Amino acid sequence: MLASAVVIAVSAAGCGAAQRTPAPHIDAPAAPAAAGGAGSALTDTDVNAWLDGLLPAALHRTGIAGATVAVVNKGKIITTRGYGYADTGIGGDGAVPVDPDRHLFRTGSVSKLVTATAALQLVQSGKLDLDADVETYLDFDLPRRYERAVTLRHLLTHTAGFEERIAGLIGTDGSDVNLRKALVTDPPEQIYEPGTVPAYSNYSNALAGYLVERVSGTRFEEYVQRNVLDRAGMSSSTFEQPLPAALRDRMSKGYDNSASPAAPFEIVGTPPAGALSAPATDMARFMLAQLGEPAGFAPLLDQPTRELMQRPALDATSLGALADGPRMALGFFAEDRNGHRILGHGGDTEYFHSHLQIYPDDRAGIFLSLNSNGSGALASHELRESVVNGFADRYFPAPDDQPSAGVDPATTAKHAALAAGTYESSRTVRSNFLTLIGLVGQTTVSVADGGRLLFEPGPLSDSPALYEEVAPWVWREVGGQRTIAMRATDDRVEAIGFDSAFALLPVEPARTSTVAIPVLALSTVVLLLTALSWPVGAIVRRRLGRAPRDRAGRTARILSRLAVAGTLLALAGWVLSLSTIMSLQDVPGAMLRSIQVLQLVGLLGVLPAAVRLVDDVRRHVGWRRVTGSAAILVALASAGWFAVEFHLLAPSISY
Repeated sequence: MLASAVVIAVSAAGCGAAQRTPAPHIDAPAAPAAAGGAGSALTDTDVNAWLDGLLPAALHRTGIAGATVAVVNKGKIITTRGYGYADTGIGGDGAVPVDPDRHLFRTGSVSKLVTATAALQLVQSGKLDLDADVETYLDFDLPRRYERAVTLRHLLTHTAGFEERIAGLIGTDGSDVNLRKALVTDPPEQIYEPGTVPAYSNYSNALAGYLVERVSGTRFEEYVQRNVLDRAGMSSSTFEQPLPAALRDRMSKGYDNSASPAAPFEIVGTPPAGALSAPATDMARFMLAQLGEPAGFAPLLDQPTRELMQRPALDATSLGALADGPRMALGFFAEDRNGHRILGHGGDTEYFHSHLQIYPDDRAGIFLSLNSNGSGALASHELRESVVNGFADRYFPAPDDQPSAGVDPATTAKHAALAAGTYESSRTVRSNFLTLIGLVGQTTVSVADGGRLLFEPGPLSDSPALYEEVAPWVWREVGGQRTIAMRATDDRVEAIGFDSAFALLPVEPARTSTVAIPVLALSTVVLLLTALSWPVGAIVRRRLGRAPRDRAGRTARILSRLAVAGTLLALAGWVLSLSTIMSLQDVPGAMLRSIQVLQLVGLLGVLPAAVRLVDDVRRHVGWRRVTGSAAILVALASAGWFAVEFHLLAPSISY
């Protein structure tokens, strides 16, 4: 439950999910692609047959209500297709099939490509400098821990160094949308030096959107409407929330699954990061514009700026050896497959899930959006991968002569030994109680036969993956196409870049889930048994006619009992708060502070618990009571360590 909630929360308003090998249980294409690099011809007849053979059955299998697709090739829109329902008719007047030309879908973080395009327009005109300190343009101070300036290049490559924020990502109709307010209210802390660690950040992209607003002197939504959407011929698309009246009845409804009632229209709190609503036909025009093909009434960018936007934006100067792996362009993820250059971006709201990919060298592209989560936690993710990877394999397969490379066994063995350990995602929280999220989804890396590395689970996967070293510190998935790169010192691996805007960072042994969770679980069990023993003990003494305990050590006993109660109540409060936050709902600050007070009572209770144990030993009260007092002390101390280690008592409660 918590793991699923975390996945939903961190992907809301746009996780750029990269691709992996398609899940085997998703329906296969209607006909196999030709082998040996001779792909099927990318024509409307073939792609329509392929999509028709894949998506209807896949939607039924996964419990997803509807999908919309667009494919472009050689300067033309090859097809736009709709599948399933934009309105399932549950609780309404009847089902409405998806019309790819009419129905708008929320694109989530695919919106970031529009924001990046707008920012690059201003770079092109000289109004923004890609490598200037962004505070030159801002009317507020950024949270900064490092001397190195944050630049627009950092914002568009997710390397500005900010930790994650969840509050305000998604709301419903009536939610306040104020871009500046969202950026200046409880901003995330900077936890990495700019330019050094890929760490996906909605805040960074929203900040890039605010730079567009500041420099242009025009509200962000209005600027992109006039200068990006309208210019590309995307006349039915908008960042406005709620939708303009003319578009409201064209919006596809969003669903948890195809049997669920429709969800309310979602309001993205930082519009540049994920507020675009668009039909597939308009997204086809956007892909054409990004490919430099005629679309709309004017190019979005001149050729040099478009090429700048689409090439890797950082090098080894700041990234070190991570530059040998997948790297961000200015807004685009590198999603190469089969030896073809592919640039893309995924996007998620609570209910809509999208992906866009362009093939700059092949002049092709595909866009897909789903309007439901589906019946499984990864249903929408796996279906998207099946479509975009299937598209690549069918129309742009790998050539026959795949180059092979490797590293000498001794070097590989040394590198593998340094890489072994436990890691967590760079997209995390370090400053407050949401550090707890890091306990979910940690990755264990171990050495397998032949100097290979076993990742459990594999990057952006829920199953193990085996990697082999193909160049110094560069590893490729065995039987797959994913590549990772490592940045290391003489005695440890500092980071593993597994996707353009994501990295794995080493976890200290005490903070691993295999240590921290058992410590917390055992402490909780001891404290619960202790609390349950109080009424049971009182009843037993009363029925047996035993005298109450003597008054010696009474103060220490009372204070230690308060500590036990405080710790248990705090733990319950954290569980409730995390569940609420992960469902993208707010938790009042007063509640969080109250939980911290209870946690502090538990931590301070270590002292009277120690006094109680010493007193019990000194008075020779018997081994049972001494053992009980010792167990309480250890449990309180362990819970206190957990609270300190995971910042449950941190001054900041911003999330």
